[in-house]
Amino acid sequence: MTEFKHETVLLHEAVAGLNVQPAGVYVDCTLGGGGHSALILSHLTTGHLYAFDQDQTAIAYNESHLRPYLQKQEVTFIHDNFRNLKLDLATQGVRDVDGIVYDLGVSSPQFDDAERGFSYQRDARLDMRMDQRQSLDAYQVVNQWPYEDLVRIFFRYGEEKFSKQIARKIERERQQQPIETTTQLAELVKSAIPAAARRHGGNPSKRVFQAVRIAVNDELGALEESLEQALTLLKPRGCLAVITFQSLEDRLVKRIFKEQTSIPDLPPNLPVIPAELEPHFRLVAKKPIRPSTAEQTENHRSHSAKLRIIERME
Repeated sequence: MTEFKHETVLLHEAVAGLNVQPAGVYVDCTLGGGGHSALILSHLTTGHLYAFDQDQTAIAYNESHLRPYLQKQEVTFIHDNFRNLKLDLATQGVRDVDGIVYDLGVSSPQFDDAERGFSYQRDARLDMRMDQRQSLDAYQVVNQWPYEDLVRIFFRYGEEKFSKQIARKIERERQQQPIETTTQLAELVKSAIPAAARRHGGNPSKRVFQAVRIAVNDELGALEESLEQALTLLKPRGCLAVITFQSLEDRLVKRIFKEQTSIPDLPPNLPVIPAELEPHFRLVAKKPIRPSTAEQTENHRSHSAKLRIIERME
């Protein structure tokens, strides 16, 4: 069993934002190492937690890590993508909940396990699947997707300004032989970027690897679908907390939360806002909550983290 050496970022802030009630029903959409799940469960008495993860490694680890709560039937693990949130909960007989938490991105064990092919710093076959049951992997994206699609994902998901040069380099290389490993891809990316641009901004492969990973797992599509469902599941006074680690995810969460907490455009001089047009949600904090200086010092992966919390009103 893989040991999850994973430091949960913004752990206490996220769980505090849920305002956990001892008899409440809660959902952890990203079980991972079980940090948020364990803290939520410690607040429950007669309540229940449903914890999702598409990675069987996380489920297996937490069957041991959270065994006392499993034995007391206080937690249910759901091995599925959180884009199926509403359907999977309905299968469990759950129609509404008191709080939901998302801790997005790749967990430390996924990065640290070289065989998973997520990291440009470790040599492995191109994979990057969060759910090992799916067929699409990074090898297929890099070797089979058309040039135009590679340009699109590098620019859209990686915000890579040299997307065309990198995609063209990949296209030429794969005509000679398949690009099979993370190291091969990293070297190709490096060779396609001008030397002057490689001198700053960190490892030049970071943006491309992020883009391929997002494409393989349809991360933004799954997140948007899941958040829309999550908002409809919340009971009055129920809270939704989302931790993001990169700008694309954060912008998506910010947009959806703004849509839900804003009054639509109204005719000028309208004396009273009609009740049906009043927003049903409020932002718990107007600005994202960031990790403390101490947490950022102790855990370098927390530097980019942002926590946004929304609450359903009465």
